[in-house]
Amino acid sequence: MKTNILLAEDDPDFGMILKQYLELEDFEVSWFQNPEDIIPLLSTAFPFQIAILDIMMPNIDGFSLAQTILKEKNNFPILFLTAKNQKIDRLMGLKIGADDYIAKPCDPEELVLRIKNILKRTLPPITEPQIKIGQYSLDTQKLLLSHPNGNARMTVREQELLLYLLKHNHSTITRNDILDNLWETNDYFTGRSLDVFISRLRKYFSNDSEIKIQSLRGIGFEIDFPTH
Repeated sequence: MKTNILLAEDDPDFGMILKQYLELEDFEVSWFQNPEDIIPLLSTAFPFQIAILDIMMPNIDGFSLAQTILKEKNNFPILFLTAKNQKIDRLMGLKIGADDYIAKPCDPEELVLRIKNILKRTLPPITEPQIKIGQYSLDTQKLLLSHPNGNARMTVREQELLLYLLKHNHSTITRNDILDNLWETNDYFTGRSLDVFISRLRKYFSNDSEIKIQSLRGIGFEIDFPTH
């Protein structure tokens, strides 16, 4: 099954070049020159796996469009395109929740590589379909965490972090280990963002006192998941 890319680019020449190149790389591309046409799709099945958004567009700029998408589609992978290679743009994009950023004119091969890296990081990893964690059961295909007291639907990033912690179960793991090895860059998540994800995992597992994700000041986390 081909990866379906949502491309928002108002420049007809550059947009056509990107669309044709990505299709040659075996992606399916839905190209929108008017970003407003994307908004109604958010209430549908939204058959895309990643969005490539130009920052400078009429009516709705890329940042605003990204915020609208992420409001409806939590943690949806987004890559920004811009003609301005300025630090403030990059920081703004990452703050909103973008997965990457590339300045125009960009090398198409580099763009494809960045797309593949994003998908590698954000799509659910191939693993056992069912994992027992203490009193919980994780369905990795449905991102569903089940407990006798109720179920919780995890996001892709939450499950990705959980599986990484399980891989290092009964050990101490540093913040840098998580940022460098899981998301491949310390710029991708700030320490505060990582703390938010850790807090969510603690909340998910609050019904089992034997499960511990303990913070170690200045080091990282001590992990203890009883598994079967």
